Amino acid sequence: MLFRSWASAVESPWPDVASVADHVGVPHLVVTRHALVREVLADPVTYRPDNALDAVTPMPVTALRVLAGHRFRLPPTLANNSGASHPQIRAIVADALHPTRVAAQRPWLTALVRDRVARLTATLDAGEPVDLYADLAADLPLLVLARLVELPDAPVGAVKEFARAALELFWAPLDADRQLALAAEVGRFHGVLRDFAATGGGLAAELRAAGHPPDVVVGALFFLLVAGQETTSQFLTLLLHRLAGEPAVRAGLRTGEVAVADVVEEGLRLEPPIVTWRRVATADGLLGGQPVPAGTSLVLWLARAGRDPAVVESPDEFRPGQRGSRRHLAFGAGAHRCVGDVLARMEAAVVVAEAAPLLDGVTVVRPPWCPDNLTFRMPDAFVIRRAPETGLTGS
Repeated sequence: MLFRSWASAVESPWPDVASVADHVGVPHLVVTRHALVREVLADPVTYRPDNALDAVTPMPVTALRVLAGHRFRLPPTLANNSGASHPQIRAIVADALHPTRVAAQRPWLTALVRDRVARLTATLDAGEPVDLYADLAADLPLLVLARLVELPDAPVGAVKEFARAALELFWAPLDADRQLALAAEVGRFHGVLRDFAATGGGLAAELRAAGHPPDVVVGALFFLLVAGQETTSQFLTLLLHRLAGEPAVRAGLRTGEVAVADVVEEGLRLEPPIVTWRRVATADGLLGGQPVPAGTSLVLWLARAGRDPAVVESPDEFRPGQRGSRRHLAFGAGAHRCVGDVLARMEAAVVVAEAAPLLDGVTVVRPPWCPDNLTFRMPDAFVIRRAPETGLTGS
């Protein structure tokens, strides 16, 4: 269950809090109930985020040596920071992703998506398949992020490969050979980030000016390039796939009876790209009547919390605007709530508004496939095809 939690049947019984051992025998308390997940997220003193970026598969010495050779470190910066530096680092990053700055990117993004949709429409009309992940969604969030935050001068493909490698290295069940290959990939790009952190402008310069050491600047950039763009491209893919099976919702979008923003929120509730998140208990206590000893790893099942019948009227149905739809925890909650939520929502709204018509009259050739992972969905493709229009001609 831990590594394919999105595939677990929601209607099957599941305790509010349950002990589950992972693939190497480490026990975790899995928290499923919306109220309890929110309780943990809202209490960073009792439940600290220190383990948020710990590798779920212990690193062998060979992989650790590779990372050390690249001077790889992930000090507390954002998601894994329970210290006094967190508020200031978060404030600097939040300013870079301020809603006003995000809104200013909307016309540019709309034009880009509209152009891509026109080309994809022509391809579909010709009877050819298109991959809505590779051809539409994969690089959009990174391109937007680069307009908001100065990033290293690296090819888009290299950044995407690094981000996906990092998500696999730290959150997937792996064998030693795969860990070694991923460590080399992540370590190499970490070197690029370290060089940029020392001299780059924008966010990197602001963090340096605030007195943060180089490792913290690198950590912030690392987190942005993973959580700030990769998860959004995953969500866009998952949401488009879901919409392909929701013709009534697409019809409502065409007529204006269904709001784009409501579709985005319902997508976040039912198809979040981040399905779990971790915390560690700092003291003995109780959660939902379950004893929680100090040092316990908690896995917060965000995706299942979004389908809690105590919160959502029809938890398993895609009904934009329904009661409880916006109370999902796709962006977390509390002091560590996702700082890029406004950006992700804007990007998703543009894609839904412009790309939903692509899904009319298509057949899904290849649905998204997601590899085993504790936290991230990581869809790899979404291929659709439309039968070409034919006509009769006389002679």
